[in-house]
Amino acid sequence: MSPLQHPRRPDVTSVEIVGGAEAIEVALHPYDDRWPSVYEEHRRRIAAALGDADVRIEHIGSTSVPGLAAKPIVDVVVGVDDVTAEEDYLQPLLDAGYVLRVREPGHRLVRTPSRDAHVHVYQRDDPAIDEYLLLRDHLRSDPQDRALYEGTKRALLERQWSDMNDYADAKTDVIVAIKARARARRDAG
Repeated sequence: MSPLQHPRRPDVTSVEIVGGAEAIEVALHPYDDRWPSVYEEHRRRIAAALGDADVRIEHIGSTSVPGLAAKPIVDVVVGVDDVTAEEDYLQPLLDAGYVLRVREPGHRLVRTPSRDAHVHVYQRDDPAIDEYLLLRDHLRSDPQDRALYEGTKRALLERQWSDMNDYADAKTDVIVAIKARARARRDAG
């Protein structure tokens, strides 16, 4: 049986945002050819921190899509055997220079102190990982949806946001529609 069916301990039941809500100024930057290299540096840093652990590490988010304007924050997803077993991954990531920002059911988020990289930790078989990759891969190959997504982000950034989570939530309807087209295309292919 997978660790998801038998975690070592019960997962957290609420959302803990370490440090509370943060006012932010979000700006889109043109796609930067250095973002894949920045991801690769974090991939190596995470892999070294977690040692022999069998983890999945992927570049996700807008910085993973060539040609897409993005916040200059590289998003990384890490799939671990058991997200409730924080002793297997959390302290090693903190020792590698990341700081804990979010602890919520099924998900932990650590980031760099400079906030230029976010590392999302999920259980390896969590469907959220596949959802991130579905969106990433579709935006990489579909110029119309890539333009729609960028246009949505630009329109939303004309508003003030008291917390980055609110900005992310505001994109949900467009992301859901894009992923529905991505699934239909994948299933037809």
